[in-house]
Amino acid sequence: MSDNEKFLRLTVELTVEVLDVDALQAAALAEIRHPDAELTEEERAEQAELVTSDETGASALQWLIEPDHVLQLVDHIDEIEPREAVLGVEPSDGPSDEDEEEHEHV
Repeated sequence: MSDNEKFLRLTVELTVEVLDVDALQAAALAEIRHPDAELTEEERAEQAELVTSDETGASALQWLIEPDHVLQLVDHIDEIEPREAVLGVEPSDGPSDEDEEEHEHV
């Protein structure tokens, strides 16, 4: 890294409530089976198994979030260049009291 390069890591945490796990999984399976999904038949079967065996819906949601959606948070800012985007979806116990207070002020 040269002296004039500066990097910032943007951290966003979002808690969602899954209203219908079956529908969420069905939507993810449709994406997995779509011809534009660049997967082999073996990969499709493996990903479908991951989605259907995950009762939390986290694997399904991960399939449905496009990386470009995350980058849209900053694509309107000309003074920066996105270098890396990592997305993780994991089960949660729900919003904390602190999360609810922050949501009220947003």
